[in-house]
Amino acid sequence: MARPVQRPRSGTIPSMEVATNAIRDSATFIVFGASGDLAKKKTFPALFALYRKDYLPRDVHIVGYARTKMNTEDYHRRISSYIKRDNDPNFDTKLEEFKNLSFVYSESFCRLNAHLVEIEKSYRTSNRIFYLALPPSVFIPVAKHAREECYSRGVNRIIVEKPFGKDLQSCRELLNELKKYWKEEETYRIDHYLGKEMVKNLLVLRFANITMGAGWDKNSISNVQITFKEPFGTEGRGGYFDEFGIIRDVLQNHMLQVLSILTMERPVSFSPEDIRDEKVKVLRAIPPVERKDTLLGQYVAADDKPGYLDDDTVPKDSVCPTFAATVLWIHNPRWEGVPFIMKAGKALNQAKVEVRIQFKDVTQGIFAEISRNELVVRIQPQEAVYLKLNTKSPGYAFRAIPTEMDLTYNRRFTEATIPEAYEVLILDALRGDQSNFVRDDELDVAWKIFTPILHWIDGKEGEKPKPEPYPYGSRGPATLDAFVESYGYKRTEEAYNWPTTNLSNL
Repeated sequence: MARPVQRPRSGTIPSMEVATNAIRDSATFIVFGASGDLAKKKTFPALFALYRKDYLPRDVHIVGYARTKMNTEDYHRRISSYIKRDNDPNFDTKLEEFKNLSFVYSESFCRLNAHLVEIEKSYRTSNRIFYLALPPSVFIPVAKHAREECYSRGVNRIIVEKPFGKDLQSCRELLNELKKYWKEEETYRIDHYLGKEMVKNLLVLRFANITMGAGWDKNSISNVQITFKEPFGTEGRGGYFDEFGIIRDVLQNHMLQVLSILTMERPVSFSPEDIRDEKVKVLRAIPPVERKDTLLGQYVAADDKPGYLDDDTVPKDSVCPTFAATVLWIHNPRWEGVPFIMKAGKALNQAKVEVRIQFKDVTQGIFAEISRNELVVRIQPQEAVYLKLNTKSPGYAFRAIPTEMDLTYNRRFTEATIPEAYEVLILDALRGDQSNFVRDDELDVAWKIFTPILHWIDGKEGEKPKPEPYPYGSRGPATLDAFVESYGYKRTEEAYNWPTTNLSNL
């Protein structure tokens, strides 16, 4: 067994806000499902990124646990296959070090524990993080065996990936079973959107700027749209997607997390429980989504691109929605009457995730029919915040035109590197910071909001609704614009082009 690689202490977790229960000196990451796509594409690249930046503890090992038989060479090839090479002259050295810290096992849990003990025999403390990069069907048996056979005397934490159930009942069953083996404070339910830079930035934008807080309520805001667009379809993975659908895949978790941060009241502090308390409070004020507030779609073939039903893994009579727009209402003094429109879909015209807050019309009189103000937070790609407002057009004419105050990150922060969401969240798990992980009661109330509409779509309350077809590469169903506008959204009447500055005219 290889001896642990000694690394300088200067590389321990670098933060002024490190939790008191942070793992600093030593840790072993056990990645269950090491042969799967999630581990290969997200978990291992994130661990390597943290390693090369010296954000992992000084003594660290990564142990991949997989049912698929692999030798060490195959395993190392697999864990590095999605690691992006850059121009750092130390890249190859760091990658080789990372591989030397990484082992693969496919034996019993008891034998796995023996290997872990051997790896950790030079550690001062045996701290273990168990990462379940697995389908939910095996969460409980793996969590059970990890707790009963691989629990160490140091700090133990378990990271669980979504989906956390398929509806309220299955979620509660999963939560109750997991709690038999792991305490809530040891459990980290990961939703990677909570690690995205602009989602984390919502807290700063809202609570560190008095100008934002002044108009952040029903008196100033007409409507809010949270949009998730993917330009590709299921691409041969439709069989898996068909079991869940777009609402379970995106709305009930990622988009609802964004909404809760966007709408919650100011927390007492930035401690994990204070933040999550406020998220739960606002989610409890949201009634279940109604059918009349829902638009469903399914993409069809267009321009040589296959339709959803053309995927050989999808049942030919499937009415699973690949697009959904739903409207949520928050019944509290701040947000009563403001529609929150969530839109998500596959095979659309672009890749984009954004929050668009549209303010109400100005008082009529001296100005009429001018564009509404909008605050847009672009989560991806090209992170940005911009405020759309009206200004006088340059020249002799007295005319208001729309323009924007633009904070696009790659232009403003030219030297900054934005970490991947999984890097942020794994580091948070090391720190013992659960702020950006989903608490059990938060998960419960999230399923309450969506379970009735999901049961309708699943056919548990009669005939399944038939989604509206939309062409691959379009903006979505043909009725989408009318649907959104029925909740008060107003488009700019005139064509809007971002103004540019011609320096030769100055």
